[in-house]
Amino acid sequence: MYLSWLELTDTRCYEKLRFEPDAGVNILVGNNGAGKTSILEAAAYLGLLKSFRGTPDDAIVRSGAEQAVIRGEFATPSGITRVEVVLPRPGRRRILVNGKRPQRNRDVLAQIPVVAFQPDDLDLVKRGPGLRRGYLDDLAAQLWPQAGADQQDYERALRQRNTLLKQAGRHADPVTLDVWDDRVATAGAAVFDHRRRVIATLDAALGEAYRLVGERGGLTWDYSANWGASIGGGGGADRLRDVLLERRHRDQEQRTTSAGPHRDDPGLVIDGRSARTMASQGEQRTVALALRVAAYRVLSQHRPSMPLLLLDDVFSELDPAHAAGVMTLLDAGQVLVTSAREDEVSATGRRWNVDQRTVT
Repeated sequence: MYLSWLELTDTRCYEKLRFEPDAGVNILVGNNGAGKTSILEAAAYLGLLKSFRGTPDDAIVRSGAEQAVIRGEFATPSGITRVEVVLPRPGRRRILVNGKRPQRNRDVLAQIPVVAFQPDDLDLVKRGPGLRRGYLDDLAAQLWPQAGADQQDYERALRQRNTLLKQAGRHADPVTLDVWDDRVATAGAAVFDHRRRVIATLDAALGEAYRLVGERGGLTWDYSANWGASIGGGGGADRLRDVLLERRHRDQEQRTTSAGPHRDDPGLVIDGRSARTMASQGEQRTVALALRVAAYRVLSQHRPSMPLLLLDDVFSELDPAHAAGVMTLLDAGQVLVTSAREDEVSATGRRWNVDQRTVT
């Protein structure tokens, strides 16, 4: 799979832009603030249906404009897929695939696999568990479309249960709580099961990726859940339902749901040491890089086409040994790389100059 062309209208710093990348390696060179990352963000949005920067949709709209429009065309094993996203400010976004609204957003995730590296990936390791939960959930949705639907079901049920708790507290109707407990438990067990499958699928690839980017030792997951679930086999809807009932009084007092996959902590360990609290920043950076390399390799192995690979200012943070490990990926499929220096990326490919909001 590869991106044939990309068009931006009132997107970030671009009033109008058409970009036609090569099907192989593309190196975008320009000063900081020139708009390199915005091109990668737009390309990724067409596959992930969200910003890989984690920013809200209205931040993508160019200052002074009413809406942003991102269009692109992908050559896939099943044919040409054209995706268009309109992001109004304010209002709800509109998504078209080959001119029609998709029945389900997860159908887009199934067609356009994307893996993006960025400097902020260090937060995957250093910060709280939310980003690591998101990493597992995003990868699950790209591997198995049903995972995306189960995540939406869980978020919807959790939101409804929390709304009831917030509004009624200790006076919440027990029968109504029983209904939402059942829905949260059913969908939550499915989300957890998808995460467990991702971790099992990643197992070999993660260790290999850690060595590929220049490190020794073992890198593994240490998944912690406060409702008794474990990636070794414990968990399930009945278990979560029981815990929700046990904690109902506390949840009513605190007016929020205290147990479930939204509270799980998917930790990472290096030879038994916590990567978040006991690893050096250099080791943490390598772990973050290994997570993205492993995701890319897993998607490549389990999908009919290679993912679109986006490397945003990655090489400026790497020493030569780690950079060499990443370079082994660059001959596998379509790659978009950004750099502030012409000599920073030694890969062979088409080079683009990004300057004054133009790309040549």
